[in-house]
This record gives sequence, C-alpha cells and structure tokens, in this order.
Amino acid sequence: MERNLKNVLVISFGFLLLFTAYGGLQSLQSSLNSEEGLGVAALSVLYAALILSSMFLPPILIKKLGCKWTIAISMCCYIAFSLGNFYASWYTLIPTSVILGLGGAPLWSAKCTYLTIAGTSYAEKAGKNAKDIINQYFGVFFLVFQSSGIWGNLISSLILSQSSTKVEISEEDLECCGAYNCLTDTTNTTGSAKPSNSLIYTLLGVYTASGVLAVLLVIIFLDQIKSDQAETEKEKLEAPSFWSTFLATFRHLKDKRQCLLIPLTMYSGFEQGFLSGDYTKIYVTCALGIQYVGYVMICFAAVNSLCSLLFGKISQFTGRKLLFALAAVTNTACIIALLLWKPHPKQLAVFFVFPALWGLSDAVWQTQTNGLYGILFEKHKEAAFANYRLWESLGFVIAFGYSTKLQAYIKLYILLSVLVLSMVMYGAVEYLEAKSSPGTPTATKKENGRPLSQETRM
Repeated sequence: MERNLKNVLVISFGFLLLFTAYGGLQSLQSSLNSEEGLGVAALSVLYAALILSSMFLPPILIKKLGCKWTIAISMCCYIAFSLGNFYASWYTLIPTSVILGLGGAPLWSAKCTYLTIAGTSYAEKAGKNAKDIINQYFGVFFLVFQSSGIWGNLISSLILSQSSTKVEISEEDLECCGAYNCLTDTTNTTGSAKPSNSLIYTLLGVYTASGVLAVLLVIIFLDQIKSDQAETEKEKLEAPSFWSTFLATFRHLKDKRQCLLIPLTMYSGFEQGFLSGDYTKIYVTCALGIQYVGYVMICFAAVNSLCSLLFGKISQFTGRKLLFALAAVTNTACIIALLLWKPHPKQLAVFFVFPALWGLSDAVWQTQTNGLYGILFEKHKEAAFANYRLWESLGFVIAFGYSTKLQAYIKLYILLSVLVLSMVMYGAVEYLEAKSSPGTPTATKKENGRPLSQETRM
C-alpha cells in the first residue's frame, strides 16, 4: 500500500475510534448530566477551553513534538473526559472538559497539517496537482471519521434503550415543538427515564476502550512526518522564540483572506451546534421522544460520511465554488423549511430528511473548508488550522450559549444571516485569489527546483 495512503487511513480510523466515544458522550451530556445543567455547562467550558487552546497550543506542540505525537497526546485528553463521566460532578466533569478542550485544537491542527503535508509530498512525487490530492485525502478522512456518528449513536441506543420507557406525547405538548417552541421543559417530559448506573458504566467502559484503541493505533502504526527539507532547514536556522510561536495564531490574522474566512469558519460551528443541540431537542425529542435521537443522528452521519468521500473525489472536476454553492442552497432550503414546518409523529420520514440534507451540506463545509485552508495557507499551515479551530469553536460556544435563551425561529434566522455573510465573504476570497494570479501558467514555472504551483496560493 502506498505509504501516504496508509498514514491517512491510520489517522482516519484513529479519529473514528476516538470520536465514536466523544460524539456519543457529547450527544448525551444534557440528558445524562441534567442536574443543575451540569452537562450543558461542561460542553460550554469544553469549547471555551478549545478556543483558549487554539490561540497558542497547536503551533507550539506541533513544532516541539511533531504531528504524530501531538495527535497521540491530544487523544489522551479525550480519554480523560470519558473517565470524568464515570462519576459525573462539578469536580470531575468540568476539569476533564478543560483538559479535553486544551487537547482539541492541537489534535485537529496536527491532523490537518499532517494530511496537507502528506498530500503535497505525494503530489510532488507523482507530478499531480497538490490541491486535488489534498482534497482527496480530506475526503477519505471525513468518509471514515464522519461514520463515527453512526457507531457512537448506535452503541448508545443499543445499550441505553434496554431500560428506556416510552412516554405518550399529547397534542398539547406537540404545539410546543418546532420553530416557535415554548421555551419550557416540555421536551424533557417526552423522553425516556434515566438509565441505571450499570448501563451507564457499561456505555462509558465501551467508550473509554474505544479511545484507548485510538491512541494505540496512532502510536504503533502512524509514521512521523516532516515537511519538505527546505522548511526543515529553515526552522533549524531560525529557531523561533516562544513568544513568536505563541503569537503565530494572532499574527496570521494579518492575512486578509483569513479574516474574510472567519464567518464561514464560525458557521461550521453554528450549523453543527444547531443540529445536535436544537434540532434533536426541539423537533425530534419533542415530537417523537428521545429514543429517536440516535437514529436521526445516524442518518446525518451516514449521509455526511458518504458525501465527504464523494465531494473529495469530484472537487477536482467541479471546483470548490460549485460545491460551496450547493451546500449554501441546501442549507438555506432546510432553514426556511424548518421555519415553516410543524413537526408531528405522523410525518416520521420528514424527521430524517432534514438531517440527511444537513449531512450533505456539512460534508461540503468540512472537506472543502479544511482543504481551502490547506491550499491558501500552505506556508503557515499550523497557524491557519489553529485559526480554523478557534473560530469554529467560537461558533459552537455562541450556539450553545443562546441555546436555552432563544426560541428556535430566532436561532434559525441567526443561522441564515451568518450563512449569507459567510458566502459573501467567501466570494471575496475567491475574487482576491483570481485577481492575484490571473492566467498564471503555474504548471510550467518553477522556483527553487519545485513547481511554482506548490509555492503560490491556489
């Protein structure tokens, strides 16, 4: 097997195992740890810590440890969160949420950096376009990674449903479902009773074991990777100071393109936060019951996973602009439909249509935005992907922050506004790129013995 592809698969399956556990735990926090809002508070602290981590940790750890060991150590932070759930309290869950948040940004930055370097390296050897190879690698990664939502939700549904008790949902309660929800605890009465401690411990044991396997997979099978020799020698000569590395994330904001991509990056957090935090509660749990949440999220994850591979493949033929347009139109249609739709148990299929379309759109946001960062900021990959996690996390924090304060229709209008702004700003980035290199024959020009297309922005 081609070595780079093997490494891509190792990272992909490592993330699959890790996020099978974390994804399932995240979905269950508000239900399993509902006392005094502990679960929601833990998620808020988690993403706040992730923002703090994004500001300085990724460049430091990647330069000191390399991508492989940054990934392995960061994965251990996720395992700590699983262990904290065994005895969930303010003294266990909040500290482990901080630990997970601090490890989150280095984990994703190292992964993105690794895939970008691997794609660029293979493209040089094979004489192919680096942009296409990078998009394909991200497509393979997200195909495997997004399926974690299937397994995580399936595991929790199979284990916890053994003690669930269905509750009849009255027509009066149904009036509080949908975009114009009543902002009451009605949705909580339609769900299942809290599972027994033995079932919870069984679930947490499976999740913890999955995280440990992920760490072992990366340590044993993932090759350490380095950037090209020129960059390596440059790092040896320059030996950047601690503070210059610390501020790398902020200095990267001097790049106009990075600033223009902030709304698009934040939108990724907004739309994922809405689906997992609001759609599942206000539409699915309210109208069908909590026992359907896992199956709805499996639908989202399955479509997301398949579309991630598809878009990674066809992006070289369609270009990223067409895919971004497809995602924007699909999300806009879903938001408008959710504003108008009144959920009812008799319309069971409709509950699965929305997460399916949402999964299609999210596949574009994930694969193409990650690929776009890798292509535009090839010379500053660590700082760029640190910014990606920073702004996406801020989107999550904002979405979770107003989740219990606003009615669903207001959240949908906010989501639509951010989407429109994101597309306008993204269009400006594409305009700047086209303006900076109009008709440049990059395939034939060379600089320092390498194709110029590897050095210039694409």
